[in-house]
Amino acid sequence: QVQLVESGGASVQSGGSLRLSCAASENTYSKYCMGWFRQAPGKEREGVATIDGDGNTTYADSVKGRFAISKDNAKNSLYLQMNSLKPEDTAMYYCAAGRLKSWFPTLWDYWGQGTQVTVSS
Repeated sequence: QVQLVESGGASVQSGGSLRLSCAASENTYSKYCMGWFRQAPGKEREGVATIDGDGNTTYADSVKGRFAISKDNAKNSLYLQMNSLKPEDTAMYYCAAGRLKSWFPTLWDYWGQGTQVTVSS
């Protein structure tokens, strides 16, 4: 069973930066594709960024150039560096692990409990 625990969420002002972390069970990042998703109140969960076992990354158009996903297999950690934050980035951010890299949340196998990011204007 894969366990994922996110941290790093906070309240920041527009233009600020945050770094989210996701701690996982041993060897998770070498076995699975990893992704960051977010869900704002009243909206569906959406993909933000993904990274596969080879380190290939993909980003949602809304965050390209501002967010960066990375992982450290040795530390069993996944990160999301978020710069130039906007109020529309406000959401609960979730870490996910799965065998397939997809923008569809239903195709991911494991989820963390989420960490809240709030960006004020």
